[in-house]
Amino acid sequence: MSRAYALNDWYAVADAQVLARGPRRTMLLDQEVTVSGTTDDLRVIDAEGSAYPAQFRYGHVWTSLGDAPRPLFDIPEADEPGRRLVPCGVVRVKCSPLRAVENFLDIAHFPFVHTGILGSEPHTEVAPYKAEIRDDVDEVWATKISFYQPQAAKSAEAGGDTQYLYRVAAPTTAVLYKTCPPKPEAMDVIAIFVQPRTETECDVWPWMALYDDVSAFAGLVQFQQEIFLQDRSILENQRPVKLPLDPKMEIPTRADLTSIAYRRWLKSKGAFYGALTEDA
Repeated sequence: MSRAYALNDWYAVADAQVLARGPRRTMLLDQEVTVSGTTDDLRVIDAEGSAYPAQFRYGHVWTSLGDAPRPLFDIPEADEPGRRLVPCGVVRVKCSPLRAVENFLDIAHFPFVHTGILGSEPHTEVAPYKAEIRDDVDEVWATKISFYQPQAAKSAEAGGDTQYLYRVAAPTTAVLYKTCPPKPEAMDVIAIFVQPRTETECDVWPWMALYDDVSAFAGLVQFQQEIFLQDRSILENQRPVKLPLDPKMEIPTRADLTSIAYRRWLKSKGAFYGALTEDA
């Protein structure tokens, strides 16, 4: 059953601003739940009144519907002094939650979908990089990525080559580490926490941990929302809707190393919620 593995993961289902407006009724793994309370006193219940564990971390409310939740992944940068922690709202997307993560990992589409911001022609080539499954931490990592970007961040004043690291910390969570324009010795952190409403619809919660004392909060949020809204139309038109895990179902290219590792990792874990498998 595709839902079995997914039950014991943690999912973001609200941020502090949403929580402050009152109870949020939402869908998680085909199940209706209601999120309410405060960041210090959280409640997540289903339609029958059954309660689920909840915690507040990385600016969001997290819950799990399983009987034996795995530990919530760690993002150490969230606790570093001087970083601005920026929850960026939520975007509803009619696509597989796994498709949303895979799209976040893809740099080849930057010049064509995020023209003038994250990429531009003729800078379309994806240079060789490394993607791997790290068994010691049970995560997917992509390293040694460099890509020209006209405006890599809200704080960037000019275009230039941007260094990237990608990390898939959970099947529905991806973290990006990239060049920090105002602090070259550090890296900005941008993540997406994907809430799988169903296998073909999700809520995406972007979040950032930045060294940026200049940009207005609203401007930071708008910058990130603009990027993801550009992705939404692409995501909602991908076919098949679910993410194929069999390499024969879609033909990869050299630029798809991270996607290939991600799909192989999902398959090895039995993380099939939102996926299309050979047996489906």
